[in-house]
Amino acid sequence: MKTIIQIVLWIACIGLGYLIYKSVTGPIEFNEVKVERFGKVIAKLKDIRNSQEAYKSANGKYANDFPSLIQFIDTGNYVITQQRDSSFMRYDKTYQIDLQQDTVIVDTLDFVSVKDSLFKSDTRYKDLATVPTAPNGEKFTMKADIIEKSGYRAPVYEVKVAKSVVLYDQPKDLLAKENSLMSVEEVNGSEIKVGSLTEVSTSGNWPPIYDKKGDQ
Repeated sequence: MKTIIQIVLWIACIGLGYLIYKSVTGPIEFNEVKVERFGKVIAKLKDIRNSQEAYKSANGKYANDFPSLIQFIDTGNYVITQQRDSSFMRYDKTYQIDLQQDTVIVDTLDFVSVKDSLFKSDTRYKDLATVPTAPNGEKFTMKADIIEKSGYRAPVYEVKVAKSVVLYDQPKDLLAKENSLMSVEEVNGSEIKVGSLTEVSTSGNWPPIYDKKGDQ
């Protein structure tokens, strides 16, 4: 009986020690996984943002779906222009003489492929919709719209994914804590996103630390 009690106590001690160990290392491991996966997701959101800006410059609005955006990257071009001041003489009926009129002339210099400009020979843009590290090929949610702001109709867009999709295999208690974070040093809320459907903004909701890992 004494031997059995000792064995049970040893098992209990080992179990308690493991729980203490996990309570200390669990958040550390969670943070390491989070930072790595969030970095990959944010890098793709930056690609989407750059692509949307190119789409807007050519179409005056943002793409509402990924097939349209990807097709534009494949076939679209930037127009390279140059502005120069000029003037000409025009007869003025009031003064009955020729007067100098100032104007601005816009010259088209060249066309540059959007694909070459943003991605060069990299074909990663073909998979813009897929969330990195997602277990079942989950896609980003993307929507574009036109909103009224101060009497001006402004094009807007938003692309997002739930943190639970990115951190699908992490402890539920740590994920719940992550979803409730509100800090300038963290990705706030339960989603990682760029853009807004209610404000004229193309910013992401991630902290500057993720911008140091790559191009903005």
